[in-house]
Amino acid sequence: MMPSSIPIPMPGGLSIDLPRFVRVRQKFPADHIADIDKTVAEQFQGLPPMDLAGKRVALGVGSRGIGPQPPVVQAVVRELKAVGAVPFVVPAMGSHGGGTAAGQRSILEGYGMDEAFLGCPIHASMDVVEVARLNSGTPIYCDRNAYEADYIVPCNRVKPHTDFRGKHESGLVKMMAIGLAKHAGAEAIHALGFTRFKDVIPEAGLAFLENTKTLFGVAMVENAYDRLMRLELVPRAQIFERDAALLELAKVNIPRFLFSAIDILIIDEIGKNISGAGMDPNATGRPGTGLPGFDSAPDITRIVVRDLTESTHGNATGIAGADVTTQRLAQKMDWTATYVNIVTAGIVDAAKMPLVADDDRTALGVALRGCPSVQGTDARIVRARNTLELSQVWASEPLLPEINANEQMEVMGDPVTVSFDAEGSLPVFG
Repeated sequence: MMPSSIPIPMPGGLSIDLPRFVRVRQKFPADHIADIDKTVAEQFQGLPPMDLAGKRVALGVGSRGIGPQPPVVQAVVRELKAVGAVPFVVPAMGSHGGGTAAGQRSILEGYGMDEAFLGCPIHASMDVVEVARLNSGTPIYCDRNAYEADYIVPCNRVKPHTDFRGKHESGLVKMMAIGLAKHAGAEAIHALGFTRFKDVIPEAGLAFLENTKTLFGVAMVENAYDRLMRLELVPRAQIFERDAALLELAKVNIPRFLFSAIDILIIDEIGKNISGAGMDPNATGRPGTGLPGFDSAPDITRIVVRDLTESTHGNATGIAGADVTTQRLAQKMDWTATYVNIVTAGIVDAAKMPLVADDDRTALGVALRGCPSVQGTDARIVRARNTLELSQVWASEPLLPEINANEQMEVMGDPVTVSFDAEGSLPVFG
């Protein structure tokens, strides 16, 4: 059992004199879709002619906290029902939700996608059907409820993956390869290792496509402000082409830190609703796999993670990317949910716990000790709520010259003095 307090007696203590901080606006392209319902209706009309009267259509919906996903799925359900189809939703999230049907349903409902909102049933099950095998002998599975429907429609965000680089990363192809394959399929594919994913994901996705009644795909691309910038209902025949093209669009629009180097990065919260890796390695440069391709992130010496999101339900996947965390986070962890996710993915190193400090003051003191020759008031510190919401961050005064020299960053207000409260916690920044 994790002790509720771990004293760290050090000569001179672990106190830290913090520099003053400024609020910083990071500027990213802000194009977005204003009317989701209208866009879905137009895209639906642009699909090839379909006779869907009385047909049961399974919509695969994942576990990511995709801001615009609930209204998009709701609108697709509405369009399907308008032409006489009988849609329902299946959780398409591999092993997430603790690898249980109830856990996966709970994730959807936690994002506001319950049956009343969606306007259709949710059929959650971990039962699968084997639909094909790869040349390696690896089985390809499909959620049984989806397989037994008349048609399948995967709905997913297209974005750079958190663990590997390839022509197809997170998106429609990966959802067919892994998400709709439930825990059994996720385990089978992940057993091959992330070093092979750039080849395995398209191979598995194609096998799924050729052996199921996939009708079309719903592809979403978000801008750096967590708003929908591109939405496409992709015909079956174009899923691979559009998945690859939209990935390139997503790569240049993901949120990121615009600083060149950071001594201490403070992340207030991580969670599966923020990123599949808890905190996005595309922002931190720390993939759990250690694979290359994440060097667009700044040089970060130490990362402190303070807490978990409520929506992650205790799943602390990604915490290994931190150097220091807090008792606040450790006491909220659901170890089983975290371990099921990590073991299924096969990234055992991702289960390692960073140093656990009793409070924020101690955590920052430990992190500073891990930055050789850096004094507290000279430390380049950046604080963000999470790696998804990076349009506004807080930065220490030593970073001001870099901020003022970058037209994509803007100081908002005067520097403020930051102090810890009686419990050793940092103040809540708005």
